[in-house]
Amino acid sequence: QVQVVESGGGLVQAGGSLRLSCAASGTLFSINAMGWYRQAPGKQREFVAGITTGGVTNYPDSVKGRFTISRDNAKNTVYLQMNSLKPEDTAVYYCYAHSVVVTTTVYWGQGTQVTVSS
Repeated sequence: QVQVVESGGGLVQAGGSLRLSCAASGTLFSINAMGWYRQAPGKQREFVAGITTGGVTNYPDSVKGRFTISRDNAKNTVYLQMNSLKPEDTAVYYCYAHSVVVTTTVYWGQGTQVTVSS
């Protein structure tokens, strides 16, 4: 079992910055990737950023150049630095941990609200 807990959401003006944190605990050796999705009201959950245990990162075009994902292995924590925020970035942000033991399981956090005002 893996548990993930997000923190760091809030309200920010357009053009501002926020940093989200995601701390993992439990069967940490099984995790091969972590990252973030987001879901805005009335929309499907969409991928925001991911990072593998080897440090390979991935972003969709919508956030590339504005968002940066990083990890602190000593703290078992992943960060999402969000710069140049836009109102369309408003959503609940969910952290995930991709775990492989015998089968693949994705563990989700409870979500943290990010609101960008215009």
